[in-house]
Amino acid sequence: MDKQTTGLGMIQWEGDTWLSDPEESFGFRANWKVKRVLHREQSDFQEVAVMETVGFGRALVLDGIVQTTEKDAFIYNEMITHIPLAAYPDPKRMCIIGGGDCGAARETMKYPGLKQVDMVEIDPKVVEVSQTYLPEIAGYEQPDPRIQFHYEDGAAFVQERKGVYDVISVDSSDPVGPAAVLFEKPFYQDVHRALTEDGIMVCQSESPIFHPQVLKRVHHTLKELFPVVRTYLATVPTYPGGIWSFTLASKKYDPLLEGADRLQMEMNRYVDRGVYQGCFQLPVYVQQLLKE
Repeated sequence: MDKQTTGLGMIQWEGDTWLSDPEESFGFRANWKVKRVLHREQSDFQEVAVMETVGFGRALVLDGIVQTTEKDAFIYNEMITHIPLAAYPDPKRMCIIGGGDCGAARETMKYPGLKQVDMVEIDPKVVEVSQTYLPEIAGYEQPDPRIQFHYEDGAAFVQERKGVYDVISVDSSDPVGPAAVLFEKPFYQDVHRALTEDGIMVCQSESPIFHPQVLKRVHHTLKELFPVVRTYLATVPTYPGGIWSFTLASKKYDPLLEGADRLQMEMNRYVDRGVYQGCFQLPVYVQQLLKE
């Protein structure tokens, strides 16, 4: 079989074009059959591309790594927004760090009591490209006026705020490069300070199969700062291994005890009350990892 590499992880194989997305530390590689490249440019921070794949529809690709796809973006976006928003009674102000595809911000608008959502994305090109080429994820209409876009570094943004947000969602990329600081204790301390006295934060905490030490470190670091820390899981086929983790940290409210009745379920495709209550039931290997 003749393979030819063409850049950005693109491979020509038996007449087809494939995007090869490696998980180098685990010796694993996912290959995506690509119909065509819809957009590709170098921003001030990274290469931003949108590709139309055979099985997953359009995909946002940053520096050769698939970030989200039309097929399953709703799963991740619902899980990183609905769980903390339902756990907090009547949230008014929220901050999303990252999430340039706008899918998470779009989900927050299902909560009518929210008055403001500050979306902090370092790369404006990600937002621009997502709104242009990924309307299934970002939305077909203009963003709700409650969403305020801030094109700056997320770590610096929260560092300047104190007691502002009821909920903070850290929708970051993997802990490499500029995103690495979003997985460290000083950043979580700043998030804690930026929350109200009973606030809640949530972050994506990577794959329990491929990145167990990242999940373990995030969970235990947050336990040093918050009285309530709950890791929960979802199945997101796009991401390596399919099983993905999120970790919620709360100053007061425990999602195991409340929140399911506050869940906004209109037009949801993944999260309902059963998923809300069940996602915190962790398999044995994850329980053991978090106890170590």
